[in-house]
Amino acid sequence: MPYLFTSESVSEGHPDKIADQISDALIDNFLAWDPDARVAIETLVTTGQVVLAGEVKSNTYLDVQKITRSVIEKIGYTKSAYMFEANSCGILSAIHEQSADINQGVDRKERQDQGAGDQGIMFGYANKETENLMPLALDLSHKLLLALAALRRENKDITYLRPDAKAQVTIAYNDDHTPLRIDTIVISTQHDDFDEEGAMLDKIKHDIIHILIPRVKAQLKPELQQLFDEHITYHINPTGKFVIGGPHGDTGLTGRKIIVDTYGGKGGHGGGAFSGKDPSKVDRSAAYAARHIAKNLVAAGIADEILVQLSYAIGVKHPMGIYVNTYGKSNVALTDGQIAEKIAELFDLTPYGIETRLKLRNPIYSETAAYGHMGRESVIVNKTFENSMGEVKTVEVELFTWEKLDYIEPVRKAFGF
Repeated sequence: MPYLFTSESVSEGHPDKIADQISDALIDNFLAWDPDARVAIETLVTTGQVVLAGEVKSNTYLDVQKITRSVIEKIGYTKSAYMFEANSCGILSAIHEQSADINQGVDRKERQDQGAGDQGIMFGYANKETENLMPLALDLSHKLLLALAALRRENKDITYLRPDAKAQVTIAYNDDHTPLRIDTIVISTQHDDFDEEGAMLDKIKHDIIHILIPRVKAQLKPELQQLFDEHITYHINPTGKFVIGGPHGDTGLTGRKIIVDTYGGKGGHGGGAFSGKDPSKVDRSAAYAARHIAKNLVAAGIADEILVQLSYAIGVKHPMGIYVNTYGKSNVALTDGQIAEKIAELFDLTPYGIETRLKLRNPIYSETAAYGHMGRESVIVNKTFENSMGEVKTVEVELFTWEKLDYIEPVRKAFGF
């Protein structure tokens, strides 16, 4: 019997995502000037106020207020009417030095012997629903909001959009777990006030269905375009009005959108947030490593769907265990436990091994902080940073290295596939 599955995404202007982006911008600036920095920064945003808190061990000093304001401005909070504006909001910093007790469990005389920055479990997942091997409902939710943000910045076809927005997509699946159609699309977008509320709702719904949806649909392969039919149920701004939004409408916190950041509820999640953490924290780095493994195994044909779990103890460099679930979709004559053993042989899963293989000691994290950490395109870019002394540097970095399909041949060779 067919069933429904739903995932959601939130825009860069959502209060929780503002917090994530500020935390990750600070991470990038620390790593740009001090690649060995140990950083864990949490951000809170509310009406007219930003609070920064956390622990840092670094030999550089940053103007955290300037960095924070630049992030808020880039997102689009540039008008006093939003009650949260880049140049006028208050910023309180309560960042202090990292605990020596934690640091002694991580740092070692030899870099390759460094221990995990915390205990915990991390998951990686991949399936064949989309070209980027991500769950379809989440991928569509991200694409809807990326396109909505582009329309807001263009300010041509739609001229009333404000930065805060959410999207949710429900997919109807067949018994064999293949997508049949899109059942429901929910979009709530912040907007300028209208003189007539009825006209406002009609205008927004028309523009979403006839401007936004065709733009997203055009990005997809023909087989996915066919999922958009006349039977989709649309809920556009279902509360009726969304003028008050962003941090004025709801307090935002770093790490409160971890399912949006990963797989939209498919696969699994260990509970640890990513943003604001340097890669010694395996909450972040091991989750990226698990995604890299899962994606390369699916791309190599080992399984059509796979979940990989890694677990760590603080101060210990090797994972406690590797768990694999192929959901009965393995294409090799091995048990899931045997696949896990192959993974342990193929991939160095020590914190140092992950950091070096995926180039995680570079300032690559701002780009991860909205629209998902997984399923993105690995590209090389130049990024420019300025420290508190006015010194400027430009560095070339590779983004989303964990999305690279660079282990397909080693995987196939190891599995004799």
